[in-house]
Amino acid sequence: MSAINLFTEEEQQQIIQAIRSAEMETSGEIRVHIELLCPEPNVIDRAVQVFRQLGMEQTAQRNGVLFYLATDDRKFAVLGDEGINKVVPTDFWETTKNVMRDHFRQNQFTDGFCRGIERAGQQLRQYFPRLENDSNELSDEISH
Repeated sequence: MSAINLFTEEEQQQIIQAIRSAEMETSGEIRVHIELLCPEPNVIDRAVQVFRQLGMEQTAQRNGVLFYLATDDRKFAVLGDEGINKVVPTDFWETTKNVMRDHFRQNQFTDGFCRGIERAGQQLRQYFPRLENDSNELSDEISH
């Protein structure tokens, strides 16, 4: 099974819609990346690599958020860029992962991603409200 086959087309669209809904009220950017295996021993190291590969550190306000999942290794990470990391509570990403993990343990991966994206969107909206001239700087599609 490929990583993206974890989701039906409808489920992929639900996740993409969650990203679009969150981004409608913020200048922040959210991405989801899924792969089978995490090639790094530390999932955060891999998430940082993917973050850079996707150009997420190039957003104007450094407010990108990456949701990373390696399906076969059962590893995931939530990574925020320096702009958002400076303003969210110190335990925000860990509590977001806990919410997602509860869904993942029940094989509710779509719901888990949607809840995590919703939480990130709330923080982004609070600290980085959408600007009048805001443009979507990064794709909303799930990468793999």
